[in-house]
This record gives sequence, structure tokens and C-alpha cells, in this order.
Amino acid sequence: MSGHSDTTKRFLLAAKHAEISALQQLASNCQVVTSICELIHQFQKERGISNIFLCSGCERFAQQRSLQIEHSRDAEDLLRSQLKAKYLAGDEIFGNMRLLNSITLALQGIDHVGQLRYQVSNQSITALESTQAYCRLVSGLLTVVFEAADVASDPRITQLLVALFNFIQAKEYAGQERAWGAIGFAESHFDLGLCERLEQLQHAQLHSFDIFIEFANKTERLLWQELDEHPATAALNQMRNMIQQLADGSPIDSGISEVWYEQTTKRIDQMHIIEQQLASRLLKVAKQRVKIANDELHDHKKRLQKLASMEHTDDSPLSILFDPAMPDLHGSNASPRLPSSHTDTLAIHRSFYDLLRDQSEHIKQMNEELNTAKRAISEQKQIDRAKQLLMQQLGHSEALAYRTLQKRAMDQKMRIADMAELVIKAVHGELQ
Repeated sequence: MSGHSDTTKRFLLAAKHAEISALQQLASNCQVVTSICELIHQFQKERGISNIFLCSGCERFAQQRSLQIEHSRDAEDLLRSQLKAKYLAGDEIFGNMRLLNSITLALQGIDHVGQLRYQVSNQSITALESTQAYCRLVSGLLTVVFEAADVASDPRITQLLVALFNFIQAKEYAGQERAWGAIGFAESHFDLGLCERLEQLQHAQLHSFDIFIEFANKTERLLWQELDEHPATAALNQMRNMIQQLADGSPIDSGISEVWYEQTTKRIDQMHIIEQQLASRLLKVAKQRVKIANDELHDHKKRLQKLASMEHTDDSPLSILFDPAMPDLHGSNASPRLPSSHTDTLAIHRSFYDLLRDQSEHIKQMNEELNTAKRAISEQKQIDRAKQLLMQQLGHSEALAYRTLQKRAMDQKMRIADMAELVIKAVHGELQ
């Protein structure tokens, strides 16, 4: 039997078609992620403004709040239209099950944000309760970004999604630091517990920023360095030091809450610039990867057409059966000997087999790079699992469970992911 069967050739092309289809779906996910990033940013601003509005007895930021709610609604409308177009088009449902479920949960929170705004307007909710509700809202949206990274099948896109998720997570911790600080200033004093909470949020930011830096490119690292050296960061550090000196409960002018909000917001707005840079590069890379895959498919078809026009003989083709690089008889060191008289036929068969092997190597390399990129995702899952165990075993809230995990890691001078692994092993050991 000569040559390669038509079925073999069709499967070769089918593999490339599957890669293209996955990349196109991934590109759609990336477009949604960029819209989610914008909505998170608007909700974070709305949370901070609402916080000052409530803490001041509705005397401050009333006009800013009304304007910000409009910005949030615009970002929400854009996201909703994209979600319908990308995942609910026609009778078919597109997307990964976990990703779609995380979108459902996030939308359920957005569906009820109007009630939260009503409670804030009528002061039927405290600043702390409002902040917690907005944090849950943002957390639901962040989960969508995390799931998009977890289900991604392309290493370059996955790396970018991991960088983006961790940067948004750090920005969210910065937003929570702004909220807790505003509460302390509005109440005219800080205590040891509040100061510790603020310090833990600062450490949490550094942890997420470290992961972002690992997967960011040179331009994004330079932007981060500029942020670290920005006057807003220097001013914020001065206010952080001042807060730590107030841990004994000494009184402070509540009007400083606006200065605190201004300085923290300047820094967060600078973070948003980096966030937009990441989101822009994500969309660009996603489009490039689809184009490259389509070009490769076109090249495959041309090479197969060329091979089909060449003459074939009944000589044994170069195949997986005679490839010394493939696994074979255990313990054998013999290499297959190929007839030297079949140069032309061998060239034909080698061309096809090289094409097949190149595609296999491409997939293998992608998987290896993907595993490296997803290490950060696996570690985040470990941290989440350890938090859940601490909540179950000790009755902690999620926030307290994370602070406990974080403090243990700091005390032991180890990474929080490594401490999470120890907690999981310890709890499982007790259960056995």
C-alpha cells in the first residue's frame, strides 16, 4: 500500500481546524475579559465614592456618585451586549461550562446592584456593608477572568490572562485598602485591628504584583516601575505610615478622608492605565494567534496538494513505524535502516511525515508552555482551597481565613501558596 490515506490527511487538517476554532473562542473570551476589566474599574470607583458618601452622612460626593453610576451603567450595558453576542448567539451555546457558570453568578450580582444603590441613596446600609457588597460584586467578575485564564488553551494568551488577572486582583486589594482607610478616617480614629487589616491588604497587593511581573512584558514592567515611583505612590506611603502611628486609637480629623481618597484614587487610576495596556495587548495577541493558525492551515493544504501531484511507488513510506524518535521495543538500541535506493519516494514520504511531526511538536510545545503559565492558576486554586478549609475548620469568614493564611506565611517567611499547601496537607492528615 503506497502513500498516506485520505483519512490520515483529513485528520491532519482537522487538528489544525480544531486549534483555530479554540483560538477563535479564546479571542471571544478575551474581548469579554477586556469589558469585564472596565466594568470592574467602574464598580471600584463607585464603591469608593459610595463609601465617602455614606461615611459623610450624604454630605460629600453626591454629584460624583450620580455621574459615576452612569459610567458604571454604560460599562455594564456594553458587557451584557457582548455576553449575549459571544455566548448566546442563535440556538447554540458557546463556551466552557465553568466559564459560563461564573458568568451566570457574576450577572446575578449585577442584576441586583440597583437595589444596593437604592440602599446607599437612602442610607439604609452602612459604609462597611456597602463596601462588602461591592467587593462581592467585583469578586464575581474577577472569577470570570480567572476561569477564562484557566480554560485557555494557548500559552501566550494564558500568560497574558494570568498577568491581567493578578494585576486586577492587586488593584482590587488597593481598592479595598482605600475603602478601609476611608472608614477609619470617617470614624476619626483607627485601631490595631484596622491597621493590621490595611497592612495585610498591602502584602496581598505585593503578592499579586509579583505574579503579574513574572508574566508581563518589558513595556508593562516599565509602566509598573513608573507607578512605583509615581508621586501618588509616595504620598500614599506617607499616609500609610501615618495610619500605622494611629493604631493606638488617637483621634484624627475626619476631613482627611477626602485626601486619602484622592491619593489612593490617583494610584488606582494609574493602575488602570497598565490594566488597559494589558487588555489591549491581550486582544492583539489573540487576533495574531488566530491569523497565524489560519496561515498554517493554508500552508498545510498547499503542501498536501503538492505532495498529491507527485508520483508514489509501493516502497515502504517513512512513518511512525520506522521513526527512531518514537517509543518502541523496550531495551532495544537498534535503529531502523532505510533503503538507500528510494531517495525520491523517501523525500515524498518525509515531506508528509515531517508535516505531521511538526504539528505534533507544535502541540507538545504549546502544552509545555501552557503548564508553566498555569502554575500560577494552580497555586491560586490551592490558596482558595486552603481558605475554604480554614473557614470550615475554624469558622472563619473568607477575609479572616485569607488573613490567617497570609499571617502564617509571613511568620514562617514562606510564600502564601506554599503555606496553603501545608494547610491542605495538615487538614487532610487530621481527617484520615
